[in-house]
Amino acid sequence: MCGIVGYIGNKKAEPILLNGLSRLEYRGYDSAGIATIENTAIKTIKNKGRVAELASMPNIDKLNGTIGIGHTRWATHGRPSSENSHPHMDNSNKFAVVHNGIIENYADLRDFLKSHNYFFLSETDTEVIPNLIHFHYINSKFEGEKRFLKAVIDTCKMLKGSFALEIICSDFPDNMVVVRKDSPLVIGKGKDECYISSDIPAILSFTKDFYLLNNFEYAYISRNNIKFFENDLKEFNKEINNITWDAGAAEKDGYPDFMLKEINEQPKSIRETIGSRISLNKPTVLDEIDLDKKYLSSINKICIVACGTAMHAGLAGKYIFEAICEIPAEVEAASEFRYRNPIINEKTLCIFITQSGETADTIAALNLAKSKGAKTIAISNVIGSSITREADYTLYTHAGPEIAVASTKAYTSQIVLLAILAINFAEKLGINSEKIAELKDDILKLPSQIEEVLKDTSKIKEFANKIYKEKDVFYIGRGIDYTVALEGSLKLKEISYVHSEAYPSGELKHGAIALIENGVTLVSILTNRLLVEKSISNIQEVVTRGAKTFIVTNQDFDNKFDVIIRVPKTNTLIAPVLSVIPLQLLAYYISKEKGLDVDKPRNLAKSVTVE
Repeated sequence: MCGIVGYIGNKKAEPILLNGLSRLEYRGYDSAGIATIENTAIKTIKNKGRVAELASMPNIDKLNGTIGIGHTRWATHGRPSSENSHPHMDNSNKFAVVHNGIIENYADLRDFLKSHNYFFLSETDTEVIPNLIHFHYINSKFEGEKRFLKAVIDTCKMLKGSFALEIICSDFPDNMVVVRKDSPLVIGKGKDECYISSDIPAILSFTKDFYLLNNFEYAYISRNNIKFFENDLKEFNKEINNITWDAGAAEKDGYPDFMLKEINEQPKSIRETIGSRISLNKPTVLDEIDLDKKYLSSINKICIVACGTAMHAGLAGKYIFEAICEIPAEVEAASEFRYRNPIINEKTLCIFITQSGETADTIAALNLAKSKGAKTIAISNVIGSSITREADYTLYTHAGPEIAVASTKAYTSQIVLLAILAINFAEKLGINSEKIAELKDDILKLPSQIEEVLKDTSKIKEFANKIYKEKDVFYIGRGIDYTVALEGSLKLKEISYVHSEAYPSGELKHGAIALIENGVTLVSILTNRLLVEKSISNIQEVVTRGAKTFIVTNQDFDNKFDVIIRVPKTNTLIAPVLSVIPLQLLAYYISKEKGLDVDKPRNLAKSVTVE
């Protein structure tokens, strides 16, 4: 959810912090703030609203400190307000903290601190942290840097929940302490300077060399050095990672919005995801996965776990695994999976899908699966993200940075990668080589077919102009097309705030058709030639009741509907990669007609790092 940035070096921190926060706006937030050390005093400027409003606040440009921290807040504890905005300070103004995550036991910690005469200025869970640090600091037996560091460590031992923290102290104007638990944090290393952020793209233009923190790893940072410590104050060495993403990929490149840019980047993102993994007449290459025929023959099911759009990709993956691997597959929402007792064991293969690699519910679900003996595969778009360090195996989509909150290119890349994984399993199991060869060929054609879909979007834009004022839209599809209906409906809700529902086509008459009346819009996906007649019959049922129709299809039929968007023919199992694109564009154009912020829809965040 929230975003954090930090800087320590020889440059003025304020513009660097504001630049980083602006690059984190896609995560979703309602307030923003920064704190810098000015000589030996901490100066904080924060407010409800956007980063642009923060940047225009009086005297912010007069902050000259070369060490600072910044934050964009998505409200959990306490309404959006200046008082609840980060950074938060202790009562003595000695420590300033920014925090991503949720402190679950903050009420008990507040009571503890109040019993020691501390007071609170906000409604947040975060404000306990700087005050706890102060409490341990003034009661410490240590001196120097270890006094600062040990106070942070003792505080973190008291916290229950998730946190990524940046802490500065007026007693140490040349140092910063950072730590994480179940919330993302990276440290970028430059020449005599360091950049800290919750997301790599926010600081990618400054450096490509990153340290990726694991849970309860503490970094004591100065301008030209970083020391890493464990909970017991034991120092250790940490490997630096070079991130090959192009910083320009996080810019709009002439597009009006990141979402439209990312929709149009799908040919490239899928080419990158395919890479050298599949080619005709050769076995699939997935060096990251060493599961052999013996293991694959022994499993009783595949369990796919994810949230939101990633779960819709998983639903498409279910059809692929069952069709070509002949292994039963289940798909579950991570937020449900983690709070029940799922029937999984060492004979279950669990696949966890998350674009960011930081989705809290999905990571918790993975750890639950591991505790029950299941093997785990993570599918992520972010190298070194939290889930990739927890899973037994990791596959990357290589879609490049996805900035818009509503996922587009990550979704289609996830489906393609699931298809490649299923082909890999089928080859190892020795299943239907001719069928596999045809599917490979169709996957390799996808990038050029997407380019064809994107050539002319005028009919989609025109239809969006006709219906953008509507309050309800219905989506239907049969089989794998239903998974696309779910994703299309979600996109419309996310960015245009139009109520929409998705149904399996055959379920319309079991209740939903009561909502169909004259002028209502129905969106239908139709890509399976075996289901054409039945699907058209379902569409006719709503046409006779006065509904407007928007059909996405790769089939040939004579029926006259309001708008028919033709996509290229392909294997039914990967048809969602093509059929979803008109739905992405429909949602985009409706949102634009309504004058909404396409990239940053209200109340939503790109990376859901809290429950």
